[in-house]
Amino acid sequence: MANIFPRWSNLLPLKIAFCAGFAVAGVALAFTYYATPKTLTVGYQPAQPIPFSHKIHVDQIGLDCRYCHSFVEVSGHSNVPTGNTCWNCHQHVQRESPKLAPLHKSMNPTYPGYDGKPIEWVRVHKAPDFVNFNHSAHVNRGVSCQSCHGNVNTMEVVFQDQSHSMAWCLDCHRAPENHLRPLEEVYNFGYNAETYLSNNPQLGVKTTQELGLKLKQQFKVTPKTTCATCHH
Repeated sequence: MANIFPRWSNLLPLKIAFCAGFAVAGVALAFTYYATPKTLTVGYQPAQPIPFSHKIHVDQIGLDCRYCHSFVEVSGHSNVPTGNTCWNCHQHVQRESPKLAPLHKSMNPTYPGYDGKPIEWVRVHKAPDFVNFNHSAHVNRGVSCQSCHGNVNTMEVVFQDQSHSMAWCLDCHRAPENHLRPLEEVYNFGYNAETYLSNNPQLGVKTTQELGLKLKQQFKVTPKTTCATCHH
């Protein structure tokens, strides 16, 4: 009996599988590039409507994080400052700086082009919508801003310092003692655990590891590592 299919058709299934593999890889690559939030990319550094320097405001002037991010201790979400917060100082300080034109346009009725619209800050750090992250639960148990956001006090322009990925979070949940601080040091970017221990011998601990374990017990920190911890 003569062959119904030509000889070249023997390679057809292999060709189809090869093309399908490339198609799946292409879809995965495209999804990763276009669907993954930029806020999970280490180094993400968007331009802001006002070139706000954390180095000047935090490192030089000494502003506490909570002056601008006033909800961080009481809310699941940390807020960005409104124009009113900036205007408290800048209605008197650096009034003529051209960098502050968006602030004047938002807050100063006598400014040409005043429209009263809020300043549209570009968000740098954002957990995906399916993740439940509570800022207050962390900072009120000794986790510093520095652990998650890096040395913000030295940044001229804030950028994504850590990946904030699930694996990154789990590393901390499995060994929180490596990141805990006394509550009065949570917002101190110059904190040094060894210096703190030498200045507080009454604590009865000698190493930074012992301090972390003591704080873990004191704050009753028992973070979970199951999926339901963050994904509700």
